Amino acid sequence: MILPIYLYGNPILRKQSVDITKDYPDIEKLISNMFETMYRADGVGLAAPQIGKNINLFIVDASRLADDRPELKDFKRVFINPKITFLTDETIGIEEGCLSIPNIHEFVQRPKELSISYLNEKFEPVTEVYSDYRAIVIQHEYDHLNGILFVDKISPLRRRLLQSKLNNITRGKVDVDYKVKI
Repeated sequence: MILPIYLYGNPILRKQSVDITKDYPDIEKLISNMFETMYRADGVGLAAPQIGKNINLFIVDASRLADDRPELKDFKRVFINPKITFLTDETIGIEEGCLSIPNIHEFVQRPKELSISYLNEKFEPVTEVYSDYRAIVIQHEYDHLNGILFVDKISPLRRRLLQSKLNNITRGKVDVDYKVKI
């Protein structure tokens, strides 16, 4: 089932999410719905707060970008209760966008490499190290769990220049081809 994506300005996007246990109601169905929603919106990641769930869960599937970035060929994961345990001092920048902030893309600097511990969809513990684009995708989605959006990471000047567009998103004045919730 395709779920509505909550847009910039919705208070849930600014809340700290909470950990879940394997007895969370219908977790398998929720994960499946999140993937279906993300694919329909043409995204590469989706965090639970973006669909109105204040829980520590995000998904990624960047495999569709593998033609340009071969390292993403099998990069499909479910991250439950993730904890970033290491971030390198070296940074890289890339233009980011967000399904909750449609039609806005901005250059963001982030740590180049990270280590993350999480539970997979079977609630098995996993620890992995990621770098470059994979690390950026993970950090972007992880930030959602902490109420942080990519526009919080751009310069104050750029943010002021975007303010009218952000205000329009808050009012629901956006042109997207996926279900949204204001």
